[in-house]
Amino acid sequence: MVSIDTLRTLALSFPEATEEPHFEKTSFRIKKKIFATYDAATGLACLKLSEAEQDVFAVAAKGIIYPVANQWGKQGWTLVDLRKVHKALFTEALKAAYCEVAPAKLSVLVKPTEKE
Repeated sequence: MVSIDTLRTLALSFPEATEEPHFEKTSFRIKKKIFATYDAATGLACLKLSEAEQDVFAVAAKGIIYPVANQWGKQGWTLVDLRKVHKALFTEALKAAYCEVAPAKLSVLVKPTEKE
């Protein structure tokens, strides 16, 4: 289980990340671009992942991490049930979402690329 406090602490630990309202939700942004939202009414987070990462996380946590069921889902927007997800898996998914949206110079600080 991941609480909103844990989500907030993790998200705001990323370089230059901010928290702002987004309609009835809380959003976490980098350079004004959303990488995660939280809906208190449903207990769901929504993360912006690449298509490949969305597939990997959805397979790793069936029924807990899954694409949004519309065109947004096909663009990588992925729902996470915070009441059921393990913190370690959520932390990796949140890092991936941040890196998907952040400029390369910032994302490399969170998820360094492997050198050959």
